[in-house]
Amino acid sequence: MAPKFVIPYLLSGRRGKNDAADAAAICEAVIRPNMRFVPIKSIEQQGQLMVHRARQGFVEQRTATFNRIRDLHSELGIVLALKPAVVRREAMARLEDLPDWANTVVGDLLSEVTNCWLRRNECACKQANSCEGGEKGLRATQKQGPVAGKMAAFALSANGGPIALTN
Repeated sequence: MAPKFVIPYLLSGRRGKNDAADAAAICEAVIRPNMRFVPIKSIEQQGQLMVHRARQGFVEQRTATFNRIRDLHSELGIVLALKPAVVRREAMARLEDLPDWANTVVGDLLSEVTNCWLRRNECACKQANSCEGGEKGLRATQKQGPVAGKMAAFALSANGGPIALTN
């Protein structure tokens, strides 16, 4: 059951929010005749969503690492642009000018950025290889790329097959 359908039944006030109140709200919501339930995802759907989440994590880790590189340079009075390509290029160009330990740390962070991007590309390849024809309609409807279309199709379909969305 989607959490948004349970919220109106939560008891508030002096008792506040606790596990017993949550359980009572779920029991109250389940007995309603017009309640909608979330379909159970298959193992294939869960696997595809795990790949997507891992890929998204690598993207977030890469962004955080670039921000860390920019922050370390700013401590030394060097201001780098926001674009990842510029940060990589400028950090590589200024690597020799940094003090010993700073040079080592920034070099390690740059290699970490490369590793994150390679792992992200591996996840994208796994998703692209498993795309089927049904997601093309979903991407065309929602103007998404192949990875987002695949993720949305698995998240929204009940049986793991392609779904049709209309505007």
